[in-house]
Amino acid sequence: MTHPFEFGVSLWSQQASWPEAMAAAELVDDLGFDHLWTVDHWLAPHGDADQPVFDGWMMLAGWATRTSRTRLCLFVAANTFRPPGHTAKLVSTLDHMSGGRAMLGLGAGWFTREHEAYGIEFGASPGERIRWLDESAAICRRLLDGERLTVTEGRYRIDDLELLPRPIQAHLPIVIGGGGEKKTLRVVARHADIWNFFGSVEAIERKIRILGEHCDAVGRDLADIKLTLGALPVIRDSEAEARAFHETQLERNLITPENSVFIDGARWYGTVDDTVERIREYQSLGICGLIIEAPVPYDTETMRLLAEEVRPRILEG
Repeated sequence: MTHPFEFGVSLWSQQASWPEAMAAAELVDDLGFDHLWTVDHWLAPHGDADQPVFDGWMMLAGWATRTSRTRLCLFVAANTFRPPGHTAKLVSTLDHMSGGRAMLGLGAGWFTREHEAYGIEFGASPGERIRWLDESAAICRRLLDGERLTVTEGRYRIDDLELLPRPIQAHLPIVIGGGGEKKTLRVVARHADIWNFFGSVEAIERKIRILGEHCDAVGRDLADIKLTLGALPVIRDSEAEARAFHETQLERNLITPENSVFIDGARWYGTVDDTVERIREYQSLGICGLIIEAPVPYDTETMRLLAEEVRPRILEG
């Protein structure tokens, strides 16, 4: 299966006002981006945790009423926050609100302080949280596909449940983020329609190879999964200009070298030509989508350049 290259924007909610976030979402839709995302965090995930941050599902619901083209998804929903039946109900409702534009993003959860603050069970280890994610993704898939379901073993219990209303989409896509090579990528191989990760060309090449091995082991074709990359590009006429703008974003979000959670290589600074060249490197590995991180102040210049100059060149090949 050949997937067309797609572009998405993940608008951070931390430190954003609602009018800012709404205006940015409308711009993403107007510019023709394929998908629009926001985070699922109740404390700020970047920089100082004690910053204002909106609820992700509520943001998507608000955007659903003011956008018309772009698909909507969390980047990604923390599986620890909700039982799978609730998660399926939320995304099905969003699908109806948006006229069939919802996707279900899922991740195992990672932010310890957030779980402590809200009194949410975090699990004894990353391995346990990934096992929960595996169970939850399987349940969500079956409910979203219209199955009447009872589950009596494992972490989650479902008793004679049918999801009504079902989503508008016959097959609502599941997006799974993460790159753990032994367990997370196995969950991706089992359940994901779309996979996302951050990293250098070398790191992504390795992850894709290992994901392919997991696909072989579970009897799935790797080509059935859309492979997408996360990054934070800042496009300007020079690298210096790009770095200068990004400094204003770091400042507003209280991000320092000591508290940054950015993965090495995820921040791109440069021109349109530089950005096209970077994307093509990943494209050669099989990556067929780019989801850009967008902190406040929202970088509308980069968004416009991606939509109007970078995207046409990538789609032309």
